[in-house]
Amino acid sequence: MTVLSDRWIKNMCKKNKMISPFISKQIRKGKISFGLSSYGYDARVSDDFKIFTNVNSTIVDPKKFKKEGFVSKKSKVCIIPPNSFALARTVEYFKIPENVMVICLGKSTYARCGIIVNVTPLEPGWEGYVTLEFSNTTPLPAKIYANEGAAQFVFIKGNEKPEVSYSKRKGKYMKQRGVTLPKV
Repeated sequence: MTVLSDRWIKNMCKKNKMISPFISKQIRKGKISFGLSSYGYDARVSDDFKIFTNVNSTIVDPKKFKKEGFVSKKSKVCIIPPNSFALARTVEYFKIPENVMVICLGKSTYARCGIIVNVTPLEPGWEGYVTLEFSNTTPLPAKIYANEGAAQFVFIKGNEKPEVSYSKRKGKYMKQRGVTLPKV
């Protein structure tokens, strides 16, 4: 297995639109960085958020997930309540090649503020907007900035194509468009 470089990522984005829109520059003054890095791509969070609220005393159950547990908000910033979380999606649409697995890591800027970003791996053959989960581990409200960097995606090439890719098995999150809640 090999971690793939900026050169490979840039080539795949030109050739196959693997990430769209693709941004080749990473550093911006006054912004949380996003775009191509040496061995990954820092994706942005969109302005579409679902903020968890316990107003209705909802039980979080992945098999019977209730939309009432979230407040939807379209905004330039998202305030996450203390010890809570929010869902969002990337600005970028991803198309993962069948011989590549993508791992997501949180941005250090958010991690140093007690904000954890979680995404499950992007499997070979998967495509769509990535649903991001931001956990506020602090006892204070936390702010997330739309259209700025949220998480780094690292591309790992497998030693061979899998027998069954995500697209071939018709995975339930294939080609997701917006912030996607749990499905069973």
